[in-house]
Amino acid sequence: MENISEMAALVEPPNGIRPMGKHYYTMWKTLFEIDTKYIPIKPIGRGAYGIVCSSINRETNERVAIKKINNVFGNQIDALRTLRELMLLRIIKHENVIGLKDVMMPIHTRSFKDVYLVYELMDTDLNQIIKSLQPLSNDHCKFFIFQILRGLKYLHSANILHRDLKPGNLLVNANCELKICDFGLARTSKDNGQFMTEYVVTRWYRAPELLLSCDNYGTSIDVWSVGCIFAEILGRKPIFPGTDCLGQLKLIISVLGGQPEEDIEFIDNAKAKRFIRSFNFCRGTPFSALYPHADPLAIDLLQKMLIFDPSKRITVSEALHHPYISGLYDPSSNPPAQSPINLDIDENMGEPMIREMMLREILYYHPQVTYA
Repeated sequence: MENISEMAALVEPPNGIRPMGKHYYTMWKTLFEIDTKYIPIKPIGRGAYGIVCSSINRETNERVAIKKINNVFGNQIDALRTLRELMLLRIIKHENVIGLKDVMMPIHTRSFKDVYLVYELMDTDLNQIIKSLQPLSNDHCKFFIFQILRGLKYLHSANILHRDLKPGNLLVNANCELKICDFGLARTSKDNGQFMTEYVVTRWYRAPELLLSCDNYGTSIDVWSVGCIFAEILGRKPIFPGTDCLGQLKLIISVLGGQPEEDIEFIDNAKAKRFIRSFNFCRGTPFSALYPHADPLAIDLLQKMLIFDPSKRITVSEALHHPYISGLYDPSSNPPAQSPINLDIDENMGEPMIREMMLREILYYHPQVTYA
C-alpha cells in the first residue's frame, strides 16, 4: 500500500528550463508539469490513466483535484476516452455530476503527451465507503441511490448513456453529496450496438443484454448498474462478482431464477437464448432473504431495477417517483438538459485528428489563447 500522506515535492524542470507559467512537482515518483496557480498537496488516487492529486488554486483559494493522464496518445482507446470526457463535461453541468473546472494548456500544442484535468475535489468514493467499517443507515442508502438516479436522469435527458456505473465512479463528500464521474465510456443512446466491446461496463455491473451481446440496448443498462450498486450498499459486498461472462450470467440467474420465455425474447442470439433456457429449473433467491435487514421499500425498488428483461426494468424517472425515495425528489429542481449532446466521433481517428479535437476542447478553458 502506497503512503497516501506523501506530500507533493517541488522540483527543478527536467531540462533545467522553466517554461513561463509552469512549475514542477513529483508525487509517487511521477512528474507533474502544472500551471503555477495550482499548488499540489498530496496524491489521492492512482488508476490505469495516471495519478490524481489534491491541490489548491491559489487565485481562488479553492481545493481541486488534478488528474494527470500519462502519454494520452500512447493508446488510441485511452485517447478517445479522454476526448469524450472533455466533450461531455464541457457541456454537462449538474449537482450530481463531477465538474471539470479547467484543462491545462500544454506548452507544446503539436507534441504534448500528457493531459492535466482539474476537477472538483471530493473526499472519497462509494467503493471505499462500502468497503469501510463505517455503518450505513437506511437514510445513507436512500440518499446515495437518490443522487445517482437524479444525476442519471439528467444524463439520459441529454441522450447520454454512462455505461460504466460502479461504486468507484461515484465520488462522495463528507456530507454525503454524491457525484457521478468517469465518462470515458459514455455514448449517445442512438449509437446502439456500434460499440459493443469488452470495454463496456465493468463486468460485475453489466446488464444481461450486454453480457448476451444484444445489439439493441438503451438507458436500462444504467438502471441495472444502479441496481447492482444498490445491492452492494445493502450487503456491503458485490451481488454478482462473476469471474467471466458466463459465470456472471449464472450468478444473475442464481438470484433472479429461471426466466419465462416471454422475458428472453429480447435475446437475438439463438445460442445465448439456449444458454439462458438451460437454467429454467433455477428457483432463485428472494432479495428479502439476501438483505433481511433492509427496508421493504428498498427491496421493492431493488427488485424493479434488477429485472432480466430490459423492457420490464424500472426507468430512472419511475425509480425517482418510487415510494422509497420519492420524498427526496423534487422534479422542479432537476430540469432536463436543454438539448441532446452529440458524442459521435470517428472511432478510427488517427492521433493528429484526436490531438486537434482535444486542443479545441482545451481552448474552451483558455479563451485568451489564440491557436491556429
